[in-house]
Amino acid sequence: MKDLIAFNHALSDDKRWRILQLIMSEALCVCEIADIMKMPQSSVSSHVQVIKKADLLDSERREKWIYYRVQSKHRALLNSIANYFGVSPESEPVMRADAKHAEKRLAKREASCCPRPEELASKIPIKKPTKAGKP
Repeated sequence: MKDLIAFNHALSDDKRWRILQLIMSEALCVCEIADIMKMPQSSVSSHVQVIKKADLLDSERREKWIYYRVQSKHRALLNSIANYFGVSPESEPVMRADAKHAEKRLAKREASCCPRPEELASKIPIKKPTKAGKP
């Protein structure tokens, strides 16, 4: 039952849901997530720790940065939850803005302070669902 409570706690905050959507298929470090969401790194880090406690994330350390990505075994369930509640970038302006900010931030990744993830980036990319969760 402890796992169920931790899982639901991880999903019970809009900022954590947004973080999960950002790292559903792309590995990001806390500073990238903070830039994308325009939040302090300390707040993002706290939210990531709650998600991590629920065992939803893969991680990779690169120098002093840690990259996070949603574990593949949880993606279908999270997509089903989003579909059930009709939550998507098309329906949620804040998620649409996050997606645009993420695209811009990732375009600048090579010139930023963060090294690229290697292990998580080498995994087969997951297709992001589009309207109604269809790839």
